[in-house]
Amino acid sequence: MKELSNKNNLQVLHEDNHIIVVNKRVGDLVQGDKTGDKPLSEVVKEYIKNKYNKPGEVFLGVVHRLDRPTTGIVVFARTSKALTRLNELFKNRETQKTYWAIVKNKPLKQEDKLIHFIKRNEKNNTSKAHIKEVPDSKIASLDYTVFKELNNYFALEINLHTGRHHQIRAQLASIGSPIKGDLKYGFDRSNPDGGIHLHARKLVFIHPVSKEEIKIIAPVPNEVIWNAL
Repeated sequence: MKELSNKNNLQVLHEDNHIIVVNKRVGDLVQGDKTGDKPLSEVVKEYIKNKYNKPGEVFLGVVHRLDRPTTGIVVFARTSKALTRLNELFKNRETQKTYWAIVKNKPLKQEDKLIHFIKRNEKNNTSKAHIKEVPDSKIASLDYTVFKELNNYFALEINLHTGRHHQIRAQLASIGSPIKGDLKYGFDRSNPDGGIHLHARKLVFIHPVSKEEIKIIAPVPNEVIWNAL
């Protein structure tokens, strides 16, 4: 996996004294892990350090994550006060999260609410969506609407009500509509860039300090199928 380089690769969607929101690309790792690849959090720190000529260590708090093959909105906190409050917002689900996904198999219904019980498998880093509760599972809920038909594919808008591990990927796979490129959840072939067609499109939340409503929309990746939307 390529290492992220300078700030030219960073698409900043919102920035103020307390938060910074960026549009994550395919392959970007939000926070450091065992791969040792340079994470997005470090790239954002460098961007802040360079832009504001900050001496010493830059504070940056990771509020939430997106899966590595996914694209879209990621929020970071620039102050400890903002981090504490944003953590509460996300934990208490006081945010509106909207995703776009591209699937090949059209769901049976044009729009629906999906409720499953998600069980995570730590060994192979996957989750399975069960219809009924099973031991160690957590309830997962989302609404989807098929909003556009493309050549051979369908675009879904998804409103997420819970934030479970690989939730959208597992729930869509369970209804027979795995996301394009998502080999892990049953799609038949990978995307050339190793990503999947799942994009964190919109996020609405109350600013942790100013208390104003913040609405962020992330442009989709510059890619043939996304561009068709």
